[in-house]
Amino acid sequence: MNPQIEVSPTQRIRLLKQWLVFVPLLAFSAFVLMANAFSAPPPSGAETFKAKCSMCHGPDGAGATPMGQKFKLRDLRSSDVQKQTDEQLTEVIAKGKPPMAAFGKSLSPGDIQQLVAYIRSIAKG
Repeated sequence: MNPQIEVSPTQRIRLLKQWLVFVPLLAFSAFVLMANAFSAPPPSGAETFKAKCSMCHGPDGAGATPMGQKFKLRDLRSSDVQKQTDEQLTEVIAKGKPPMAAFGKSLSPGDIQQLVAYIRSIAKG
C-alpha cells in the first residue's frame, strides 16, 4: 500500500516559497565557495621582490642596476644588510629609507614578512 499525503494549496504555496528562498541561497553559497577555492594565492616573497624591489635592487639583490648604482644601494646579500634583525628590515621596508619608498601602505604585514624571509634566502643562495 502506498498512502498518498494530501497537501493543501496553502501548504504548497508555503513550500514553494521556502524553495524559492533556499535554492538561490544554496546556489550563492556554492558560488562563494568556488570563488574562494579558485582565487589566486597571495604573492610569495620572491614575487613581491620581483614586482616591488628588483627594479632598483636587481633580481639577485646585488643592487647592480642603473638605479641601484645611481643611489649606491647596498647589496642585500651582504653581511652588512643580513646582520640587521627582521624587525629592522621590516621597518625599512614599511617606512622606507631615502631614497627607498615606503611600502607599509601597499604591502600587508604578511607580505613584508615574506619579503624579509626572501631577502634572508638570497644571501644563502
